[in-house]
Amino acid sequence: MEPLRGAQSTVGETTVVTRGCRLGSGAVRTVLEAERRPRFGWSTPTESIAAAGAAATVTAEGASRFDDVRGAAAALFDTCETPTGGLPSVARPRLYGGFAFHDGDHDGEDSPWDEFPGAAFFLPEVQVTERDGSRWLTTAAAGDDAADRAEARLATWKDRLADEPAVNAKRRPGIVAREREPSQGAWRDQVGRALESVEAGTLQKVVLAQALRVSLQSELSVPDVFARLADTYPDCYRFMFSPTDGATFYGATPERLVSLRGRTVRTEALAGSTGRGDTPAEDEWLATELLDSTKDIHEHEIVAEAIRDQLEPFAASVRIGDRTIRRLATVQHLRTSITAELADDEHVLSLVDALHPTPAVGGLPPDEALRTIRETEAFDRGWYAAPIGWLDAAGNGTFAVGIRSAVATGRTATLFAGAGIVADSDPDREWDEVQLKYRPMLDELE
Repeated sequence: MEPLRGAQSTVGETTVVTRGCRLGSGAVRTVLEAERRPRFGWSTPTESIAAAGAAATVTAEGASRFDDVRGAAAALFDTCETPTGGLPSVARPRLYGGFAFHDGDHDGEDSPWDEFPGAAFFLPEVQVTERDGSRWLTTAAAGDDAADRAEARLATWKDRLADEPAVNAKRRPGIVAREREPSQGAWRDQVGRALESVEAGTLQKVVLAQALRVSLQSELSVPDVFARLADTYPDCYRFMFSPTDGATFYGATPERLVSLRGRTVRTEALAGSTGRGDTPAEDEWLATELLDSTKDIHEHEIVAEAIRDQLEPFAASVRIGDRTIRRLATVQHLRTSITAELADDEHVLSLVDALHPTPAVGGLPPDEALRTIRETEAFDRGWYAAPIGWLDAAGNGTFAVGIRSAVATGRTATLFAGAGIVADSDPDREWDEVQLKYRPMLDELE
């Protein structure tokens, strides 16, 4: 298939009208349960979002997909008409979506990513945002009578969210079969070949991933999983995105790719892993061992230095924080916070383009690592380990790295996890690390 040239937008010159109001209590999750697609869920320690239906969409393919989406988004936001006096920042319209990891077409037979293009974003018909104790409903419509339809939609959804009873969560569906790609033997071979490249000096690091396809006893409710992940992983970025009625990509990632507000950029290096202990004392022992691990520190420093180098062309200053431990339910990571002040105004997608893929999910040198990943992995990464998040009319936004994630359709879910291969990596230890990284998604299915 020939790649698309430029972004494809459903709006063109048509005006998009938005309306908004403050909400009291209500079952916000109702938006994600509605029979509207696309749909997007987003939850962080400070903000929760539910969005559904498309007043406008933007899609793109190929290596220029970041620039193409940026241009189409700017044109789309230029058509947006907001209420007199405007809306507070929490209620302003945004584009939600993400990107594929690679810049080419999807590979492999029976790929779960068939409905996910190289980039897909939508401006929702219905958006509910919770932040700082306030909750806002925003609606949008495009085309003929857009203002009337946006107003009517606002009134309908305000009543629906106030009156709708809380949703009763379904049971976890249960797993009846598992299929791994690669097998443990094939994994050893893949890691061995990568280590030969590291020893030869053509690679410093490459992240190799695995796919685990599970057949489920009953149909999966992703909104249920999304709600439970918020309880289990409150400090992570939780997301779910359904571009159509088919597959949904969802996860709870500990890794932020980038946040931009004004000229302040926040990101982080997250690389180097160990498990959790059965007791607080064992937990601390494992954390201390990780902080002293020559192999893990080397892997982590590669990532932190590369992110700093990627930001420096944009930045007036870059601040690197102390290396700390990031504890999750089943794994602990080395983490370093990175903050930059930009020299000029920039768009969040310019930074996304510059940072993706970080060495935490790709490798170094970037081109050689991506070539190795393409040649080694026998499955389609799709949107796994790629940027997912939101952007607004000012060019601000937040994007997470789509790891600790899965793509689900009906009674099938495909889970993804990876490990960074550097000098001194042990194939069996890396295999065990990947199994730990599957746990967040497996725990919601079994």
